[in-house]
Amino acid sequence: MRTLLRLGFVMTVLAGWVGGQEDAFNGKWKLIKADSSHLDYFQQATLEFAVTPGHVTLTTWRGPRRPFQETLAVKTDGQPQSIEITNGTFADDLFMAVKLPVGGHRQVTAQWAAHVLSIAEVVPVATSQGDSTLRVTRTYELSPYRDLLTCRVTRSSRQTGPALVFVYKRDEADNAYVMKLADDWDIHSRLPEQACLISLQGIANAQAPLLYFTFGPAYPFNHTEEMMQYLESQRHFTFRPLGSLEEALTVFSSRVKGYVVWDQNVRTSLIVAYTLAGLEQGIVITGDMIPLAQKFGLKPIDDFRGRFEGKSDYEIYTWAKEKYWNRCSRDVITWLGGVHGTALMPAAADYGMAKRTFFSDLSARASDTQEYELTKSLLKEMKPLGQVWGWHSYKKDTEEEMITLTSSFALTSDGLNTMPNTSFLVQVPASPGFQFKNHHNVVPGKAYVPEKKVYLALVQTDGLGIGAWVRPGRGSIPYAWEVGPKFFKLTPAMLEYYYAQATPNDYFIAALSGSSYMYPRAFPAQWRPKEIELARGLMEKLDLRVFEIMDYAGDKTEAGDNNLPRAIVDDYFQGMPDALGFLNGYYAANTFAIRGKRPFVSYDYYLSADRPEAAAAADLTELAEVNAARPYFLLVHVRENSDVARVKRITDRLGPNFEVIPLDVFLKMAGENPTFHERYMSAK
Repeated sequence: MRTLLRLGFVMTVLAGWVGGQEDAFNGKWKLIKADSSHLDYFQQATLEFAVTPGHVTLTTWRGPRRPFQETLAVKTDGQPQSIEITNGTFADDLFMAVKLPVGGHRQVTAQWAAHVLSIAEVVPVATSQGDSTLRVTRTYELSPYRDLLTCRVTRSSRQTGPALVFVYKRDEADNAYVMKLADDWDIHSRLPEQACLISLQGIANAQAPLLYFTFGPAYPFNHTEEMMQYLESQRHFTFRPLGSLEEALTVFSSRVKGYVVWDQNVRTSLIVAYTLAGLEQGIVITGDMIPLAQKFGLKPIDDFRGRFEGKSDYEIYTWAKEKYWNRCSRDVITWLGGVHGTALMPAAADYGMAKRTFFSDLSARASDTQEYELTKSLLKEMKPLGQVWGWHSYKKDTEEEMITLTSSFALTSDGLNTMPNTSFLVQVPASPGFQFKNHHNVVPGKAYVPEKKVYLALVQTDGLGIGAWVRPGRGSIPYAWEVGPKFFKLTPAMLEYYYAQATPNDYFIAALSGSSYMYPRAFPAQWRPKEIELARGLMEKLDLRVFEIMDYAGDKTEAGDNNLPRAIVDDYFQGMPDALGFLNGYYAANTFAIRGKRPFVSYDYYLSADRPEAAAAADLTELAEVNAARPYFLLVHVRENSDVARVKRITDRLGPNFEVIPLDVFLKMAGENPTFHERYMSAK
């Protein structure tokens, strides 16, 4: 296909650029209302071009009520042509008392010039004071990437007011469906329907981004509505709403090969059902949904009802491994963990299905001997530098235990079990020509001389999608936001959404330890440099110059020892020679280093979401007393559900001897004026 495209490009150059542009007009185009002048009565509009050498046939349609359609076939030689008027509607402005005389004639001139199609008309019209003549010119111009078509209209009778501009996209491009899911994930309530919809999403988006979900206000990822609006307004998606599972099946059932029935009495059976559904392009349903599936002609793939009753998760997943593991991906494996009990939030399942992954929520806790050994047996067979998609079970183990174990097999962790719409967003590239540009503050060659005061740099935890990005205060103070570099490949349009919205006070940094989440102390030494290299390459694409590391592999305990040995610190300095500096920790840590004026700085303070504002300000003031040397560089990690407005209120309490500055300036000054002591994790 690429060879054909390149050959076509060469032929276009040989034949002349104008001819290539003419061909690119061919096909049907749909109006983008948000980017266009008001249509008055009409709500929709399309254009359809059929271009041949020296001719163009243009069909214009507006509707849907009182539809108007006109087909104009003209030569493009620049000579006037007499065209009979067959429709008296003045479609440019239906609310004006202007009529065209049916049976009369208009003079039309069409020509290509400077890659633009221009159609000029001299049109007789009837008005309340008699007959008149209008001169109307329409120019049609393609965008540089030929994905948009802009029509500009001028009329001799219209001398004031805004320009008449109508923007169209290709009719077949970026049309999708959207459905809102409820904040109800209980196994005996809305989970069956929503679990089925998520499995349908994994199938519907197999070849193109077609099905998108928005979520309720309590959902962990709080950006799905805003992201959809961005896709509509900036990426020109057209979303048609769906109101029910039945409506969704009406649209997409032809893509589904069957259904897998899971057992509402055995929660784990749903997780296993996702494995089989991904392998067989099926949807996951409960027994009471079988009539609906059969209504659409779907056939049973398997029925898990009664099969796993009385069995432990170890027994169920052992069965599933024997049955399906050989057919599953070795690049990606999915953990549908998170909340437990009678609830499950499986939004990550669509991407896991698309990648034909094995699903589980097995334990990574060594004392859970059977599950732990089964987990290791799965991870051992994954390809090094592969991906663990989803998240661990909050019931069975801790984040620190899970990431330590996955890292020990040279695997990185991406997303959460609640990560939404990835099968959709992975297929939406960044806009043509879009450049990921960070708001750097350090000017090359400029000297940054600190005063004798306390400098604070603020970094938001846990990425962007579950953070404070859409909450109050962003942009009011310098603030840094963590970006998983691998999301450049997973969801480039989502990153574009954030980059395009960033204010000069928003600064992006790379996290967490690798191309995505891992613990370097647990990561095999032979693979760690390669993982750092992968992260470095993605940082360059995303214009990131600061890298963050977090590691709880030592005691696998939250808020435990997250310091690093010198050898690992050296790996990052050597593997990322262009990095301005490095951050370490989640909660407070004590690893500090300097290499050629590039600092490695740990967090001196963790601002929890529930810490009273006065107490947090007192903590920061006390740290400044304990660290008496000036300048003092105080790095603060802010829990993701603390919004920027709250953080600003805290820092405003600190007085004139404290200053919040951009993170890159903070690191530049700290590197050239280090008042911290170089320190590493004690050798064991």
